[in-house]
Amino acid sequence: MNYHHEFHAGNFADVFKHVVLCRILNYLRGKPAAFRVIDTHAGAGLYDLTGEKAMRGGEWQNGIGKLMVAQTSEAVAALLSPYLEVIHALNERDRIRVYPGSPALVRAWLRPQDRLIACELEPRTAAALARNMRGDVRIKTLTIDGWTAMNAYVPPKERRGLVLVDPPFEADDDFSRLVSSLTAAHRKWAGGIYALWYPIKGRRGPDALTKRLRRLALPKVLRAELMVAPLSDPTRLNGAGMIVANPPWTLENELCVLLPALASILGREGKGRFQLDWLGEPGSRSSQ
Repeated sequence: MNYHHEFHAGNFADVFKHVVLCRILNYLRGKPAAFRVIDTHAGAGLYDLTGEKAMRGGEWQNGIGKLMVAQTSEAVAALLSPYLEVIHALNERDRIRVYPGSPALVRAWLRPQDRLIACELEPRTAAALARNMRGDVRIKTLTIDGWTAMNAYVPPKERRGLVLVDPPFEADDDFSRLVSSLTAAHRKWAGGIYALWYPIKGRRGPDALTKRLRRLALPKVLRAELMVAPLSDPTRLNGAGMIVANPPWTLENELCVLLPALASILGREGKGRFQLDWLGEPGSRSSQ
C-alpha cells in the first residue's frame, strides 16, 4: 500500500464525501439516543495543507479552497454551514492550513453519549491518527484492516449509527469488496446507515458496482455522484460517488439542493455534473 492521502486532502472528492457525512451526522444528532460511527479507513484524521505533499499536488485549492470562497444561495449555505464551521474552527479566519479528515469531522459532532471507532491499517498513518484523536474518551483508534473492522464491530451496542467506508482503491477488488462487505454487515445490522465512497475515473468500476448492488435488492439504497470533468481521461480522478444504505429520510432532498451547487462550484471549466438516484426503493431519479 503506497497511498498517501496528504496529496489529496481537501480535494473535490473529500469535499463531496464530507458534506454528505456531515448531513448524516446532523440527522443522527437530531435524536437524543446515542449513536456510534465506525470509520473503516480513517486515515490520519487531520492534514496540514501547507505541508510538502499537499502543496505539491495542490488539489485542495480546487476543492475546499474553491468552496470556502464561493457565493451560494441561503439554502445551500445553511446545509454547508455545519461542515464549514468545523473547518473554520481549526483555522485562522482568512487562511486554511488544516483540513479535517472524517475522524476529526465526526469528533466535532459527538455528544458525551456517542462513540467513534476509527480504523487505520498503515502503521505511520495509524500512529498519526492516534495522536490526533488522543485524549478523547469517546474515540477509540485501532490499527486494523478496515474490511475486517466492518464485520467485527457491527452491530454496535448503541443500535444507532453509521459505518463509513472509504478505502484507497489501490487493490483491484475494492469495488467488489464494497458489495460483499456491505452484504455481510447489513445481514448483521440491517438498521445501520452505511456510507460507501468510491472514485470515478471511468464508468467500468462504478457501473459494475451499481449492477451488483441492484441485484442485492436491499431496501433504501441511495446513490449520489459528482463529476467535475468529462470521463474522457481514465487516468484522472474525474468524479466521486457515495452509496448510502438506509439514508436519513432528509438526505435525498438535501442532496437535491447541494449537488447542483457543488457541481457548479467544483466542476472544471464549468463541466460539473451530478446524478442522484435510488438503487433500491423508494425510486426517484435526478441528474444533470
